[in-house]
Amino acid sequence: MKLESQPPSRSVALRTLSATAVLLFAAGLAASFLHAPAQLAISLRWIAFALFLPYALHRRSLLLWTFFAMLAGAELGIDAPGIASQTHFLADIFLRLIRMIVAPLIFGGIVTGIAGHNQLSGVGRVAVKALIFFEVVTTFGLLLGAVAIDITQAGAGVTLPAAVQPVAPVAHPETWQQILLNIFPENIAKAVAENQILQVAVFALLFGTALAMLPEPKRTPLLSVLQSLTETMFRLTRLIMVMAPIAAGAALAYTVGRMGIATLLPLGKLLVTCYVSLLLFTAVLAVILLVARIPVAKFAVAVAEPAALGFATTSSEAALPLAMENMEAFGVPRWIVSFVIPTGYSFNMTGSSIYLSMAALFAAQAAGLHLSVMQQIVLLATLMLTSKGIAGVPRAVLVILMAVASSFQIPAAAVLMLLGIDTLMDMGRTAMNVIGNCLAAVVVARWEGELSPAEAQTE
Repeated sequence: MKLESQPPSRSVALRTLSATAVLLFAAGLAASFLHAPAQLAISLRWIAFALFLPYALHRRSLLLWTFFAMLAGAELGIDAPGIASQTHFLADIFLRLIRMIVAPLIFGGIVTGIAGHNQLSGVGRVAVKALIFFEVVTTFGLLLGAVAIDITQAGAGVTLPAAVQPVAPVAHPETWQQILLNIFPENIAKAVAENQILQVAVFALLFGTALAMLPEPKRTPLLSVLQSLTETMFRLTRLIMVMAPIAAGAALAYTVGRMGIATLLPLGKLLVTCYVSLLLFTAVLAVILLVARIPVAKFAVAVAEPAALGFATTSSEAALPLAMENMEAFGVPRWIVSFVIPTGYSFNMTGSSIYLSMAALFAAQAAGLHLSVMQQIVLLATLMLTSKGIAGVPRAVLVILMAVASSFQIPAAAVLMLLGIDTLMDMGRTAMNVIGNCLAAVVVARWEGELSPAEAQTE
């Protein structure tokens, strides 16, 4: 929401303050590089933050607030790491609030979409189309990550610690039967308590189908309650999102305060390779939008806030409610949003797919292993299968890497080296996961002919 009715003089004053803030912040950065007194550089940067705050509050933009908080959090982590390392509880509170609303939000959205809008016949089609899209995009991500790390050879110059041989966590790849079994909940209360998003979505799908088959007099009362529940949860989402910038700033302050900048240097080449690959993949997603005749600029605006939130918190879950709300506002029907995006959390980890292949081959390079093209193909196929159905597992990507590494004689120490920069890489891959899931919802809606005309027309 923007304030357009403010007096011109106030708008000019705010722009002047923001311009002054940018100049002071640049001066603070320059002072640090020129080895000026540390207190002078720090003071200039914090004065810049103080001057920019009125402009940020005036704009009423969640995206602007989030980036402002992230920048301030990073500055706090550099200047006062002791204080910054104590701020993570703010991000944890936000994540708890998000987990509180995810299950009812997904349940209500899917059930009311199917039972309230006669979408029973389209459920199967949407599921098949979504899974096809997920598989194609994530496979391409795995290939891109492998090609990128083969070109840069980021792990070739890394020396493994000889004296320390960490014990790898026990990790066993699931069979395809177990993956399918884990999709279906045995107890819906347990699925909600353990935050198994896909299981909640499957239950909602079955519940909505059953409700749609009831006669109108029996269906209407419960449907009315669920519609009210869904609207209430979306309103609650807007209230919780007010805390999102604080959580983003706290999470980044904690990360910078705990890790420091110097720890990144040995693995900097891998970090650069990862982010360049993510940028290239973003271009691929833009091509998909163009082919589907979806306006790229409008989609970028719609996905910017949830992607920024995922980047700062390294949690796709934190961005889920906002992503669902923004995609519905973009023109995707609620029942498609509520089904496709949660399903994508298990089957459409686009950013994680790039990271998985890149990290596995980096570990092999660091260990001095030379994998042939056929061995790399087998490795990618193994990653593709073992990465399904692991949403909600803490550090699930590391678990997958450990499991695959043991199958290809890659030492655990090579994988555990990634922990030094895993959080920073997790930020990028989480943002890409959010973007990929939002893209899937929009493309499937377009594929179904359900994207609203206002947003479906390209400019």
